[in-house]
Amino acid sequence: MSQVLHTFSSLAALRQALQSKQISATELAQDCLAEIERTKALNAFVHVDAELTLSQARQADVLLAAGNAPALTGIPIGHKDVFVTQGWRSTAGSNILKNYVSPFDATVVNRLLDMGAVSLGKLNCDEFAMGSGNEHSAFGPAHNPWDHQAVPGGSSGASAAAVAARLVMASTGTDTGGSVRQPAALCGVSGIKPTYGTVSRYGMIAYGSSLDQAGPIAPSAADLVELLDPMSGFDPRDSTSAEFCNGVANAPGRIRADFDRAVSQYAAGTTEQPLKGLRIGVPREYFGEGLSNDVATAVEAALTQFEKLGATRVDISLPRTRLSIPAYYVIAPAEASSNLSRYDGVRYGHRADQYTDLEDMSGRSRAEGFGPEVQRRILIGTYVLSHGYYDAYYLQAQRLRRMIADDFRAVLGAQCDVIMGPVTPTVAKPIGVNSDDPTADWLADIYTLSLNLAGLPGMSIPCGFGPGASGAALPIGLQIIGNYFDEGRLLAVAHQYQQVTDWHQRIAGQA
Repeated sequence: MSQVLHTFSSLAALRQALQSKQISATELAQDCLAEIERTKALNAFVHVDAELTLSQARQADVLLAAGNAPALTGIPIGHKDVFVTQGWRSTAGSNILKNYVSPFDATVVNRLLDMGAVSLGKLNCDEFAMGSGNEHSAFGPAHNPWDHQAVPGGSSGASAAAVAARLVMASTGTDTGGSVRQPAALCGVSGIKPTYGTVSRYGMIAYGSSLDQAGPIAPSAADLVELLDPMSGFDPRDSTSAEFCNGVANAPGRIRADFDRAVSQYAAGTTEQPLKGLRIGVPREYFGEGLSNDVATAVEAALTQFEKLGATRVDISLPRTRLSIPAYYVIAPAEASSNLSRYDGVRYGHRADQYTDLEDMSGRSRAEGFGPEVQRRILIGTYVLSHGYYDAYYLQAQRLRRMIADDFRAVLGAQCDVIMGPVTPTVAKPIGVNSDDPTADWLADIYTLSLNLAGLPGMSIPCGFGPGASGAALPIGLQIIGNYFDEGRLLAVAHQYQQVTDWHQRIAGQA
């Protein structure tokens, strides 16, 4: 295991070591690259270029020596392979983009680079972010570092696995239906999906344009602030980017300011009960059939800890929770069908070697380039958008989407300040367990999909462990949901919990 990253409990501690010259950014990058090579069995990274990484590290050392380096200077990170990057391949986990190298960086990549972060390369993911276990990558599944026979979650599974194993200190992910929160929960790290529009989608290879949102993964809530703050902000190149958040400009610095303000507010309270006055909504629909006993027990223990910190538990109802599955799996495939039509073998991406005409070339290129899960969702999406079925399926799903958002609006603010519950019904399942039923994994998204449909922010933090199929202890995550553009308070609430627990400090493979 990487001895360097294992010795630092937080991103802030690592930054202090870099700034005080205890270690150089180049030495740190070399150590991380060696650890990535040593742990190839995880299949976390799909493209590593040591010279590109070391070039960034050497630039970071120059900034550190000058004494005015940005906050993330020298910090090793990895990017989910749906963010386009110069130099590294950008494949979206698909054979149709197997050798594609972008001529520009995604906004998220640019903003973290401007803050001095050093990229270790591109992280494995489900093809075009379609999956719940990282099993649908053209480059093979990523593995959970707590148990190599288990999935790390999807679609940002390798992003979470790399942080859990401390191959990197933090990573980027995308969340279309839970794909930051779910792998964070299954790998025992922290991850946040911000409000839709908070982080630019420019340069993020699209799956479902009205659902996709970028978010960071890191060991703790305080570490997430370090990444989400510079990642966020209005981007005129993204037509879905929010320019203002509750009347305040959406710009770097907003989330950190909100976090610091909330932390100061809690610090001003009683030492024993800093969260006194916080109302936690607990949806009864999140604790019904399908939730395993070990996950329910760990989440209940976390809620009890929040009550000890002064928060008040409020019973609430989100009556359309179960309907989020059919709504999502109509809307997301419909948008995927539209977005993926650009991969036709003409402009870029894979082109079949043999074909008779333009139509045959497009069909053969897609059949060879897209994997079965992507093909399945394209077919579903094309069907629900077709003449005669649009009103019956797609339009009804959009109406249901509005009602799901209304359920959240009815309780957030009026009945509670935040909502808490499980992220997943069970701990990580074995790789390949649902191979005979390709829709079985869809049911595991029951607690996460509704947030993407509503555009709300949500996060996952570690709250315990439960037994996996092999007998290994596997992580469990607690989901915290907030109102629109309330990421700062969500992170501050999570931070208070992590001040009195140590689940987030546990590293995969370390006794």
